[in-house]
Amino acid sequence: MKLTQTHFNTFALTTPLYYVNDVPHIGSAYTTMAADVIARFQRLQGKSVLLITGTDEHGQKIQRTAEELGRSPQIHCDQIAASFASLWQHLNIQYDRFSRTSAPRHEAIVKEFFQKVWNQGDIYLSQQQGWYCVACEEYKEERELEAGKYCPIHVNKAVEWRDEQNYFFRLSKYQNQLETLYQERPDFIQPESRRNEVINFVKQGLQDFSISRVNIDWGFPVPSDPSHTIYVWFDALLGYVTALLDPEDEPTLDNALSKWWPINLHLIGKDILRFHAIYWPAMLMSAEVSLPGRIFGHGFLTKDGKKMGKSLGNTLDPIALVNQYGADAIRFYFLKEIEFGQDGDYNQTRFIHTVNAHLANDLGNLLNRTLKMAYKYFNGCVPNVKSEEIPKDDSLKTLGLTLADTVTQGYESLAFSEVCTAIFTLVQAGNKYIDEKAPWSLYKQGKQEAVSQVLYSVLESVRLASYLLSPIIPNISTRIYQQLGYPIDFNDQTRLATALSFDTHAVWGALPANQSLEEAQPVFRRLENAEEA
Repeated sequence: MKLTQTHFNTFALTTPLYYVNDVPHIGSAYTTMAADVIARFQRLQGKSVLLITGTDEHGQKIQRTAEELGRSPQIHCDQIAASFASLWQHLNIQYDRFSRTSAPRHEAIVKEFFQKVWNQGDIYLSQQQGWYCVACEEYKEERELEAGKYCPIHVNKAVEWRDEQNYFFRLSKYQNQLETLYQERPDFIQPESRRNEVINFVKQGLQDFSISRVNIDWGFPVPSDPSHTIYVWFDALLGYVTALLDPEDEPTLDNALSKWWPINLHLIGKDILRFHAIYWPAMLMSAEVSLPGRIFGHGFLTKDGKKMGKSLGNTLDPIALVNQYGADAIRFYFLKEIEFGQDGDYNQTRFIHTVNAHLANDLGNLLNRTLKMAYKYFNGCVPNVKSEEIPKDDSLKTLGLTLADTVTQGYESLAFSEVCTAIFTLVQAGNKYIDEKAPWSLYKQGKQEAVSQVLYSVLESVRLASYLLSPIIPNISTRIYQQLGYPIDFNDQTRLATALSFDTHAVWGALPANQSLEEAQPVFRRLENAEEA
């Protein structure tokens, strides 16, 4: 079943399927905000997009957590899954599918896939001994452990010794094929630091890994041996495939893989890189399914330069952040101030300065002051100017003409910080331009044509900037567009491809002359130095 994508105008991407041991944290929000930005950008380009998110709900960790809380595992999963969906709504995440690995349709996909791998001779029964981290749902090599036999990731969790019979997947069989994959497709794993990490790990020699557990009730039983439960990663990764099914589809692999496969992009945190960049492609090779387009592993978040954690008392509640500052401010800070792929930090003072300086001072004030002059000098309309009448060497026009190409390249390479920097270069130039041209003085001198060209250039630059920023700050961009006379909502995804075509709106000079403008009003209110969320 080697499938190749034939739908060139589609784009499918995934966040991780988040583990439901606890409510979502800022790290989960970070990945999902980035995925939403990518999906929105692809929709602006007229593509049919499928954004998949969801929850990974099986395993011993979930079973134990539910027992400690006095709930059944299913009730626990239902509650935590709902908290993820609620946060995505707060953050204005427009996902298309929410995949849950406890769903009956998912079980059908897992069993069919398991059987295909079994038929290849890639699953066998053997004895497993070693130190197991329940929090990671993974065996650890002794050399990885911290003093006292603690997990290197969950440093307050001691690992447990296991000696049990498990079913194994023949990962070692795919050593050469994986090395060839990384060589022939250098962009399969990104950024380059993650690719190098994976290559170095694989070069050390791959060991077969366990895909079942015993004495665990919460999960799908192995089809041929119900005394074993399918291991969480072998189950969870297939949640991406289940999510491809249309609601009316019978849950079969053929149906799931027929339209959207292969997925163009898996977005993950670097802590689950090995599972996605090594285990997942090997599993797909075994089942004779083509591979996804690329896997991007971003960095970790810290707060004030320190690792976040409940034990340290310095967690960052994403719901509280959004309630206090709004979704656009949160989205803007994390995507502008952190180089995607690297570790990044949240600092309250830096957050307030960043959003005030860029969204309130640079972008908001530029629009506000220009609209006021348009009302005063042109009866609340776009000046009657054609873009070709603006000289080619006009500083704003020069920047605007190349901005779409620069920004497109940035979005495609997931360089969100570079996207913001490029766009705000135009916005800041607009503020400098209006100060230097002083249209109020030109008006007093009776130079109406010069005033027209200045105000048109600034209004058009603000429009172009807000359009290109709309995947990151859709609410602010909507308010700007509406003040510029467009009855458009950047959250109305069904209309974007036609009403806001990238081929026209991403071009400098698309603002219609004589279009009625709304009166100036703040598009973003300055943040105060409020208490931390």
